Amino acid sequence: MPLSTRYEDAHEDYLKTIYSFTEWQDAPITPSVLAARLGLAPSTVTEMVKKLAAAGLAHHVKYGAITLTDAGRLRALAVIRRHRLIETWLVNEMGYTWDEVHDEAEVLEHALSDRLLDAIAIRLGDPRIDPHGDLIPTASGEVTRPDAHTLSLSAPGSEVTVVRIRDRDPEMLRQLAEHGIGPGSVVTLVTLSPTPVLRAHGTNIVLSIGADEMIWVANAG
Repeated sequence: MPLSTRYEDAHEDYLKTIYSFTEWQDAPITPSVLAARLGLAPSTVTEMVKKLAAAGLAHHVKYGAITLTDAGRLRALAVIRRHRLIETWLVNEMGYTWDEVHDEAEVLEHALSDRLLDAIAIRLGDPRIDPHGDLIPTASGEVTRPDAHTLSLSAPGSEVTVVRIRDRDPEMLRQLAEHGIGPGSVVTLVTLSPTPVLRAHGTNIVLSIGADEMIWVANAG
């Protein structure tokens, strides 16, 4: 792969990660958090952020938060659209389960042509969410975040609708799938402590510690 292509891929990975951090909450990402999410040394991240800023894609105050410019946000949304359309295609058309698609999409998002991506979008009916409930931007970069909050902010005993589930814990995704829980499912929060417990289809499901921060819900009804 040419060096320039690898460089562009790295640009896109950074932009996607910066955008994704603020997609469901408003606090901006810091260099240390960005380094941790990318699994890179802070010095490496600092150098790349400087290059993104020089390219007009990001704003960064020394030792401060990183934010995207309008141009950087549009680039990030384009990459995210590719990633999430690919995940949806793999689940709907290729027989993958929702816990298997993230890593595949990470590779394919840099390889698919715009023509093939457009064909996939048409084939899928131009969906607005992926299998995990993550938002798929339009081709023009439009996206609307629904009114949702993490399960941790719900009161025990409340009935909620699942809106989105983070895709970074395959084991939790498999557990939820076994109980028929996904975006759109209505569940009851039994308790949050010591571990989150949901009730769905007449069964209590004990989730792992921290799962309540990985599931976004809206008040049912």
